[in-house]
Amino acid sequence: MGVTAADIAAATSRLAGRIVRTPLVPALALSARLGAEVHLKLETLHRTGSFKERGALNRLLALSEEERARGVVTMSAGNHAQAVAYHAARLGIAATVVMPRFTPNAKVARTAAHGATVVLEGETLGEAAAHALALAAREGRTVIHPYDDDLVIAGQGTTGAEMLADEPALEMLAIPVGGGGLIAGCAVAAHAQNPAVQVIGVEVEGWTAAAQRLRGEPVQTGGATIAEGIAVNDVGERPFAIIREHVVEVLVVPEAAIEAAIVLLAEEAKLVAEGAGAAGVAALLAHPDRFAGRRVGTILCGGNVDVRLLANVLLRGLARDGRMLRLALDIADRPGVLAEVAGRIAAAGGNIIEVTHQRLFAAPSVKAAEVDLVVEARDRAHGEAILAALEGAAFHVKRLPSGV
Repeated sequence: MGVTAADIAAATSRLAGRIVRTPLVPALALSARLGAEVHLKLETLHRTGSFKERGALNRLLALSEEERARGVVTMSAGNHAQAVAYHAARLGIAATVVMPRFTPNAKVARTAAHGATVVLEGETLGEAAAHALALAAREGRTVIHPYDDDLVIAGQGTTGAEMLADEPALEMLAIPVGGGGLIAGCAVAAHAQNPAVQVIGVEVEGWTAAAQRLRGEPVQTGGATIAEGIAVNDVGERPFAIIREHVVEVLVVPEAAIEAAIVLLAEEAKLVAEGAGAAGVAALLAHPDRFAGRRVGTILCGGNVDVRLLANVLLRGLARDGRMLRLALDIADRPGVLAEVAGRIAAAGGNIIEVTHQRLFAAPSVKAAEVDLVVEARDRAHGEAILAALEGAAFHVKRLPSGV
């Protein structure tokens, strides 16, 4: 039968007062930039930083007393692991989380800190899942699947129910797709309130299981991505049955759009999102004509991004926008030349971030030197003005590719 509106209503009642009822906020700066009326559902405000708490807790609350006593097991490399660990501990339920061996130490530590027993097993999430299922069968524990479970899907669906309750005029929902639990639950909830709402999925290049399956193609996935939260080998069977019925289409976004969305959210909306959490906004950036002039709701479904990674993404965004320049200068090796370079950049309003001065290995002559600079500019036009200020001097300057 699958998940129904009644199941989501029951989940809403079950979760009331136990999790944060996250706000749906108008994104005024993003709306102006993107040409659509954009509303953001801030699932990053949950205790563990993602929507996964909804499905995990709904499933845990439905356990019988006997099942609670035996404990639960799950498989996850990220947000679902923390959600199960946190809420199982609050309910006094023993939880074991099987994580692949490649899981970053920070995620392992956070999951353990919430009270779960962490088992590192397998080189892939699939191998970790197989170990979790075997463990559950051997010890009589209940499996809390990240997405292929009706109670989990119903819990995630409360996100969409809240969005339509807060903003009934929404015309479109852009929802990230990994295993499919979030979009499946939200689609059922949204269409129960307004059948005209267009529900659109978002996947990142290389991890397009739902889009491939909708086209009737064999699923092939793989590749590095910052959106690891939706980098799932295949969509779940239960969610896919709902996707096929309720979802208009699944859009694919490039990796660069995910990074650009993270930067845009940080700068324009003052919000931090992980790669998967920014995928909905990335769809607006990558497919602007699809959403132009419409009332669009999207979900910042997670905010658990590594701080160092976030810093790199923001800096790459500056380079991509022309606000961070890499310059290489061939200069005469004599006193005062570096001061002249710095003076010209300062006079043009640029800010030198980094300097590398090389005499021995890169210079074409013993009387010459090479200087590599990273310079901050206000915008692309200002960067061009800085370059112009350096031209015609007693040194040769070239702009190096940023690599992004």
